[in-house]
Amino acid sequence: MFTGIIEEIGKIKSIPRSSRSVALEIQAKKVLEDTKVGDSIATNGVCLTVTSLTGGGFRADVMPETMRRSNLGTLKPGDRVNLERALCLSSRLGGHIVAGHVDGTGRITDIQRDDIAVWITISADAQLLRYMIEKGSITVDGVSLTIAYVDEAVFRVSVIPHTQEETTLTGKHTGDIVNLENDMIARYVEKLMGKENKGLSLEFLQANGF
Repeated sequence: MFTGIIEEIGKIKSIPRSSRSVALEIQAKKVLEDTKVGDSIATNGVCLTVTSLTGGGFRADVMPETMRRSNLGTLKPGDRVNLERALCLSSRLGGHIVAGHVDGTGRITDIQRDDIAVWITISADAQLLRYMIEKGSITVDGVSLTIAYVDEAVFRVSVIPHTQEETTLTGKHTGDIVNLENDMIARYVEKLMGKENKGLSLEFLQANGF
């Protein structure tokens, strides 16, 4: 599990490929502290297992399903990525519970600066938007954010100055693809309530005591 609070911005060193697999070699420093082979590090929100520790970085394999569901397949050497180590039981939960299992991707359609904040509008598939509500949580490239607005086609988040400084979101441009993970609580509630095909809304949750 993760929190969506980014610890470090890493840099893609190389992307070893073979006919059967893809790996990422990532330059990092802080997330290597107390990290050993087999540990998990969220990379742009994707939970990856450390397969080896290199001088000033780590290596992780990327499965075909992960390549299909995320933006990791678009990375190239030199690109920056958001990194977070797995949550410890003694850690503060500063963001929200993040599994590191990306649900899909979205595309940035608009970026607007509002005084010290930056508003980012992202389009996404209806199957992702159905789980979003205003004031709910969303993970964008591994960053825990609060949804300020959502409709049938897009959602909008506000990025505060600290998050701008500590993540890759400030380097994003209109048209960029970002990884999305919905708040898992919404999916669990839908499953338990037997509403698989009707989606969730704020009105539905309130009517059922949430």
